[in-house]
Amino acid sequence: MHDTSPLQDRTPEVQTMTWLALQQERAPAGHWDELRGQPSPADPTQTQTLTATPNQSPGASESTPGSNTVSKPWQNFVAPLHPDPTTRATELNASMAHLQRQVRDNGITYNVYACADQPQRPWSLDLFPLMLEHKDWLQIEAGVVQRMQLLESIMADAYGPQQLVLSGQLPAALVQGHPGYLPAMHGVAPVGGRYLSLAAFDLARGPEGCWWLLSQRTQAPSGLGYLLENRQIVSRQFPQAFESFPVQRLAETYRTLIDGIKARSPAGASAHIALLTPGPYNETYFEHAYLARYLGLSLVQGNDLTVRDEKLYLKTLQGLQPVHGLLKRVDDDWLDPLELRTESTLGVPGLLQAVRSGHLLVANTPGSGFLESNALLGFMPALARDLMGQSLQLPAIPSWWCGEAAALHDVLPRLKTCVIKPTYPYHSDRQCFESVPGHTLSRREQDEWAGRILRDPDAHTLQSWLPLSHQPTWHIGAQGTPCIQSRPVVLRVFAVTDAQGGWQVLPGGLARLGTREGIASMQRGGSSADVWVQSTAPTPTPTPTPTQAFAPVPRPAGGNAPAQPQQLVTSRAAENLFWMGRYTERTENTLRLVRLSLEILGSENQHLTCLLNFINRMASRHGMVRAGTPAAVQAHRVFERSLIAGLWDQELATSVGFNLRAVRLAAASVRERLSPEHWRLLEQAEARFFSSPTHTSLPDTLTVQSLLTDTSQMLAALTGAQTDRMSRDDGWRLLSIGRHIERLEFLSTALSEAVTLGLIGEQAGFDTVLDLFDSTISFHAQYQQSRTPQALLNLLVTHPDNPRSLGWVAHTLRGRLRRMAPLADGATLPLSDGVPHLIELRAESLWPLTDSWPDAGAELPLTLPLLTTLAQCQAAAREISDRLCALFFSHSGQARYSVGA
Repeated sequence: MHDTSPLQDRTPEVQTMTWLALQQERAPAGHWDELRGQPSPADPTQTQTLTATPNQSPGASESTPGSNTVSKPWQNFVAPLHPDPTTRATELNASMAHLQRQVRDNGITYNVYACADQPQRPWSLDLFPLMLEHKDWLQIEAGVVQRMQLLESIMADAYGPQQLVLSGQLPAALVQGHPGYLPAMHGVAPVGGRYLSLAAFDLARGPEGCWWLLSQRTQAPSGLGYLLENRQIVSRQFPQAFESFPVQRLAETYRTLIDGIKARSPAGASAHIALLTPGPYNETYFEHAYLARYLGLSLVQGNDLTVRDEKLYLKTLQGLQPVHGLLKRVDDDWLDPLELRTESTLGVPGLLQAVRSGHLLVANTPGSGFLESNALLGFMPALARDLMGQSLQLPAIPSWWCGEAAALHDVLPRLKTCVIKPTYPYHSDRQCFESVPGHTLSRREQDEWAGRILRDPDAHTLQSWLPLSHQPTWHIGAQGTPCIQSRPVVLRVFAVTDAQGGWQVLPGGLARLGTREGIASMQRGGSSADVWVQSTAPTPTPTPTPTQAFAPVPRPAGGNAPAQPQQLVTSRAAENLFWMGRYTERTENTLRLVRLSLEILGSENQHLTCLLNFINRMASRHGMVRAGTPAAVQAHRVFERSLIAGLWDQELATSVGFNLRAVRLAAASVRERLSPEHWRLLEQAEARFFSSPTHTSLPDTLTVQSLLTDTSQMLAALTGAQTDRMSRDDGWRLLSIGRHIERLEFLSTALSEAVTLGLIGEQAGFDTVLDLFDSTISFHAQYQQSRTPQALLNLLVTHPDNPRSLGWVAHTLRGRLRRMAPLADGATLPLSDGVPHLIELRAESLWPLTDSWPDAGAELPLTLPLLTTLAQCQAAAREISDRLCALFFSHSGQARYSVGA
C-alpha cells in the first residue's frame, strides 16, 4: 500500500497535477486505476515520477504503465486546486465538511432498516467524482441503448408469441418459471407501445479498461434522485473543474422521461402522472419525495388510489382525480392485492385490470421482473444476433445458469474463480441469498456451495469474478489526518424512453463505491460519488430546481382567463397535515405547561395551594404524569420527578417526546410538500430532545428547563416555517385548522380550570395564566397593573388582535373552515357557524359578578357566562375534529388520538 501519511509533496519539482497520484494508495494489482487511467501493476514498486519539459503544459503528459502520472480528466480536475500542498489539503477538508453538511441540511437519507423509532442514516457521498471521457461514454451509451432495445424485444416476446421459449432460445424456467413473470399480463399490449420506460444498468470497468455489464434493473430502479443530489452538491465544490471538463448536464433526460410517459399515456400531454411509493419507511423514500418535487409529480401511496370502471383515480380533497400514468417505486408483486400478493397494502386493488384495459400507463409495465435475473445475461449475446442481427457492443460479465446441465458441468469445477449469485433475486418464494465470491471461500465452504448448487441448480447462477476498477476517495482518519484512499467502483446508468418511443441514456449516473473489502453496496456500508461525463462543448443549460406538482389549470365558467393553479391534496396528505398541525401545537402547549410547572415548583410560590392544584389538574388532564402519581400538594418533589420522567415517556400519548416524534412521522408522509429547511428543523428538534443526556438519566431541574427552552425555540422556528413557507392550499388550511383546534381546546380548558380553582384571585396565579397564554408582554403594555377581570378577559377572550386570545383563535378557525366550503358540498360551513363568536362579546357580559376576582376556593355559579362560553369552545373543538375526520379522513383507517386525549 502506498504511503498515505500527512499530505505533502515528496519533491518540490512535482507539479500539482501529480499530487493526487503521489498521495493516493494504488489500486490493487490487477485492477484498473481510474486516477491514473491504467491497470495497476503487479509490482507496486514499478513507479516513475512525472517529469515535465518547459514547453509541456499540465495535462499533456503521457501515462506509462506503472507511472505516477494521472489521466487527462484528473489533470484538469486537480489544476484549479491551490499549488501549496498544505493549503490544498486544508481546502479539500473544508470542501468535504461542507459536502457532509449539505447532505445533512438537505435531509438526504438512505436506511436499509428504516424504522419509526430510529433516525434514518445520512446518505454517504464522496468528494471526488468518477470522470468519464467522451470516448468512454460513447461506448457505454451505444451499448446501453442497444441492450434497452433487446430487453424490450425479449419482453414483447415473453408476453406475446413466446417464440424464444418455444424455440429453446430461452429456458422456460427463466421466463414463465420466474416469480417476476406475471401470467395475468400475457397477451396485453403495452400502453403507448413500449413495455419499458426506464431501466438501470450496473457497469464496471475491467482490468484492461473495458466496461462490462454486471446486472440490469427494470422493476423499480433506484438512484435517479440520489444522483441528481450528488451532482448539485459536488459540482458546487469544484465549479472551475466542472466547467473546464466540461460536464454534460442531466436536466434534459429527466424532462425526456416525463415527456415520454405523458406522450404515450391515454391522455397525452395533459396526462396526470403520479409517483407510487411504498411510503416513508422505505429505505429510499427521500429519493421518492425528491423526484416527485423535481419532476412535478403527485407522490402517492397505495391507499391514495382507487380503481373505478377500470380507471385509476387519486383520492383528493377535491374528489377523485384521474391518473393516466404511474411511475412506480413498488415491486411488481405488491402492486395489486386482487391478483398478486393478497397481503399487500402497498398496491391498489384492480390496478392490473386498469393497465389491461389501456386506461393506465405504468412505468415499467408490470411483469418485467424476470429481466433482472442474473442468468439471463448468458443468453443475451445469442438473442441479440437472432432478434436484432447485431453483436452486443457492451459485453456482459460471463454468466452460466446452473439449470443447464452442460453449463453446470463446465463451470462447477471453476467455482473458486466465480461469483455465486441467485437466479431469482429479490423473491422470497425462491431460494435467494447474498452474492458470494468464490475466491473468499475455503475448500470446505466451496464443497458446501457445490452441494447446494447440485441440489437446486435452477436457483443458482455463476458469473466470472471481475476485479473492479478503483476510484480515489477523500478520507479523514480517526486522528483528523486526511489521505486519499482507493475504493472499488460500480457505475449505474439509466436509459429512458422518449416521446417518440426511442431511448436516451442519462449522461452520468450513480457511482457506488465499495468498502475496502470490495463490496460495492450501499446496503453494506458503501458510499456514492457523482459521475461526470465529458461533453464535446460546454452548454449553459442549468439543471432546474425542484418544482411542485400542480393539477391542470382549470378555467372558470364563462371566463377566458385561467384560474390560479391548485395543488392537488390527497386525502392521506390532508390527514397527515391536519395531524402535523395538531401535534405541533400540542407539543408547544405541553412544553409551556411543563416549563411553567417546574418554575412554580422551584419558586417562592411553591407552597401556594391554588397554584399547586392548578398544575396538578392540568398535568393530570393532559396526561403529563402517570396515573397514581401523588398530587403536587402532597409531594412536591415526587410530582416534579414524575413530570420530568414523563417528558420522554412514549407510553404517554401527550408527552413532549411522543408528540415531537408524532410531528416528524406525520411530516414524513408529506415530505414532498416541505422545504429542506422545514424538514431539517423537524429532525433537529427531535434529535436534540432525544439525544440529550437527560433522556437516559435523572437530570436536575435546571438542566431540564434549559432543554425545554431550547426545544421551545426550535418549535417557534417550526411554527414560522409552517406559517410563512407553505402554500395556502387546502392542505395548509387543514394544518392550520389542526393547530387552532388544539389551541382553542387547550386555552379554554386552562382558563376554565384557573377560574374554577380561584387561581386568578392571587397575583401569582394571575401571572401564571398570562404566562400560559403567552400574553404577559401584551398585558403589561396595554393594561399595566390593572388586574381586573375585565382587563384579563378583554386580552385573553375577546381581543381581535392577540393571536393567543380565544376570540382571535375562534375567528381564524371560522375563516379557515369557510375557505374550505367548496369541498364536501359545503359541509364545513355548519362547522364554521358552530364556533363561538367571541370577538363580538364584551368582557362585562362574561363576568357580571364584580370588578375583582373571588378568593381562592370560592364557589362560582355554574351558569356563569364565562364558564359556559369556555365549555362551548371546548365542545366546538371536539365537534370540528370529529366532523372533519368523518368528512375527509375516515377512509384511511389510521387511528389517531382525539383532542383532549
